[in-house]
This record gives sequence, C-alpha cells and structure tokens, in this order.
Amino acid sequence: MAEPKVRDGTVSDRGITFFVALALFAQESTWNFYDNQVPALLREHVSSAAVVGLLMGADNLVGMFVQPWIGNRSDNTRTRWGRRMPYIAVGMPLAALIFLLLPWATSLAALVAVMFLYALVANSTRPLAESLVPDFIAPERRSRATAAVKIATSLTIIVASLISLLVVDEHPKAAFVIPAAIMLVATAVLVAKVRDSRSPGYQAAETSARTDTKARQVLGELVRDPDRRRLLLLVTVLLFGGAWFASRSLITPYGMQALGLTRGEAGGLTLPSGVAYLLACYPAALAAERFGRLRTMAAGMVVFVVALAAGTVVQTATGTVVVFCVAAAGAAAFTINAIVALWNLAPSSRVLGTYTGLYAVTWYLGGFGGPALIGAVVDLTGWAGMLLDIAVLASLAIAVIARLQHLERRTGATPSEQEIM
Repeated sequence: MAEPKVRDGTVSDRGITFFVALALFAQESTWNFYDNQVPALLREHVSSAAVVGLLMGADNLVGMFVQPWIGNRSDNTRTRWGRRMPYIAVGMPLAALIFLLLPWATSLAALVAVMFLYALVANSTRPLAESLVPDFIAPERRSRATAAVKIATSLTIIVASLISLLVVDEHPKAAFVIPAAIMLVATAVLVAKVRDSRSPGYQAAETSARTDTKARQVLGELVRDPDRRRLLLLVTVLLFGGAWFASRSLITPYGMQALGLTRGEAGGLTLPSGVAYLLACYPAALAAERFGRLRTMAAGMVVFVVALAAGTVVQTATGTVVVFCVAAAGAAAFTINAIVALWNLAPSSRVLGTYTGLYAVTWYLGGFGGPALIGAVVDLTGWAGMLLDIAVLASLAIAVIARLQHLERRTGATPSEQEIM
C-alpha cells in the first residue's frame, strides 16, 4: 500500500482509512490471540469448561459498560491532539503492557485480575479508533472506509492462528510479545501521523456550543425522540447480531448433531465463509453508495435468510459450506453499512463516539442473547431445524428495517440525504 499522504497535519480519506485499519488490526490481533490462548491459561487453574467460558465472556460484559462511557468522554474532550488520540496514545500501549502479563500470572486470582485490567483498558480504545472514520470522512464515503477496516480486522484471525501454530508450543510466554509489539508499533505510527483536532468532525464540534453531553442524555434523547429511525436501526442491529452470532457459535454442535460430522470437521464448516465475507466487504460498500445503505443492508439480510432456509433443506456438509458462504456475503452487506447508517443519523458530530459505543453495546447484546435464544429453541425442537430458527430471527430484523425504510421515505429526505442512508 502506498504511504498515506499527510500534508500540514491534514490526512486524506485514504490515509485515515489506513491509520484506522492499522489501529484496529493491532487491537484485534491481541484480542484474537487472547481468545485463542487465554482459555489454555485458565485450564491450568480450573477444570470446568463452564467457568472458563464465563471468564472468557466477561470482557464483553466489561465492554458493554466501558465503550459507551469512553466514547462519550472522548466526544467531550478538547485538546491540541484532538478528542480521540489522547486516549488512544495512552490506552493502546497500556493495554499492550497488561497483555504481556497474562502468561506470567501464577494463580487463578492473579490471572483473572490481569484479564479484568486488560478488558477494561483494551475496551476503552476499541470505539475510539473506529470513531475517527466519521470524524474525518464525509457520510457518503464512510462505507468504503468501514469495509477496509473490517477486512483488516478479519485478517487478525489468521495472524493469531499463525502465532499459535508457529510460536506458542516452543515459546508460550514469548508468543504474547508479538501481538503486543504490533500494538506498540501501531500506536507509534498513529501518534506520529494523526491529529484528530484537524478533522472536520472535531472542527464542527469545536464551533458548536461548548456544553458537555452525558451518555445518559444521549440515550434519553434517542429514546424520547419522535423520530424513531435511530432506535429502529439499533433494534435491527440487536436482532441481526443475535442471528449472526448464533450462526457462528452453534455451528460446531449443529455439524455434529445434524450432519454427523466429527468435532474437527464441524468446526471447519465456517472457514470458507470467512473468505467469502472478506471478498464481499468492498462490493457491499460500493453497493451502498450506489443503491443506498438501508436497501443494501436489507438485501444482504434477505440473502442471509434465504441461504439459511435453503440449508435446512440441503443438510449435507458440502451444502452447509455453500450456504454459509452465501449467508456470510449477505451478512457483510449489513455489518459494513449498519454502523455507518447510525453515524449518519447522529444528531451532530459531537456525539459520534457515543454512537459508536451504543452500536457496540447493541451488537454485543445480540451476541449474548441470540445464541442463548436459538439454543433454547433447539432444546425444544432439535438440531435439524437450527438454520431455519436463525433465519426466522433474522427475518424479524428485516421486518424492523422495512419499517425504518418506510419512516425514511416519510421524512421526505432529499436525494442527497437518501444517498448517505
């Protein structure tokens, strides 16, 4: 990739996309390696898989509280470096240093304490780098930037797997240095190149009335506002997030119970769909710019639903792989554009960080509730119908976004306004 252009402190759209992708690539490299290796560290102290799963899921719970708070705090921050970069410059190196302590914890209490500290600090940087996208980039161009960022973060799964495969067995403690080093290098690049005080979003917030807006005020305004579009969009994120996470987290037992596969074979069913998702990201962004984000999201969800419904009819390993590839491509049309649509509906640039946090919380709630709900239905009806159960949940999301599209038409938006939505 060519060196991003930075002139007089002003970063181009392509440049800021590169820097945000770099920041999130570094952050997700540590998170994915954390998910790969920390369970093994926990197993040295506890034998219960339920306890291990509970402790591994605690970082999402921490994120649900920390991310909206830090997003809102950054919205109200004013420095010569900007409102996001001061927190990124401190938070990412601190998270890297805490990450290095994980394999050195000699007791369960020490390990849990380090895990909590890592989750607390690392979650505080997650929404800030992503919020640089709407700070710098105009609404009609945000989907392309988000697509590039999603591709970068998806590649970290491969990075974490390679470190686990090539380094962990011989150097179990030193392996943690590699993701931490990536984080430190990325921080140095961002600190040297990015000043979000020069972003259009920061400048717009700076020229508006200087009154701090609390996260609870933003949420209260969103709930009370007679314009229900933002609320409906978050409900759509919740429902589709639940369907997406259910399709990923329950596929291994589905493959074993419904398709008769071994554990390893069932676990590999979604690998090709990961490639399909990556290939669909950028076309999903281009489609949104041409046809509108809500239309592209709705079309992607329809593809997701139809694919999973077809998977219920064709219950073979090969058929399931094909179904998941098609479904993942459809899901990309939603995940690339949903947060952009929410940014574009935000009442002002002063609350973009808070809205990034609200999106994250809603997505995580879907990730928590969706698999539990589908699992409960499977307990009642059996594994054979699981893909259809997920399709029904995703269909509810389609119904909500159809209502949102109806409200969008009723607002009488101009063609240019419709273009960014």
